[in-house]
Amino acid sequence: MSAKDQIHEIVKQALIEDGWTITADPYELSYKELSLAVDLAAERLIEATRNEEKILVEVKSFLGRSFAKEFQGALGQYQVYLGLLEALNVTDTLYLAVSDVVYRRFFQQTAYQLLVERFQIRLLIVDIENGKVVSWIA
Repeated sequence: MSAKDQIHEIVKQALIEDGWTITADPYELSYKELSLAVDLAAERLIEATRNEEKILVEVKSFLGRSFAKEFQGALGQYQVYLGLLEALNVTDTLYLAVSDVVYRRFFQQTAYQLLVERFQIRLLIVDIENGKVVSWIA
């Protein structure tokens, strides 16, 4: 099993503060001979409909030397997870969690906005300093 991302626990606590219940840490994702793990699974009750909303969250700090290279890896990982979730008929919504600093510094650049849109990456933006969910971008 790979090491947890540097901001993993902060994202987890921010989700809990936002009303989510963590149901798996990590969420095992297996299809035939392939076994992977999404960082977090969470759910919360939607009061109006009495239904549960379920999400999976992959956490990335993007603290390496090359954001572009890390983004490529994260995009590939995100796409692989989506493919397996579809094959397994898992309806949980997948999000990529990033810090608000990384979001402002990189994800608001035109090229990355284009790619996020093109590949329909759902983003969970977390204020790392205060441990709060800032926004959900779908």
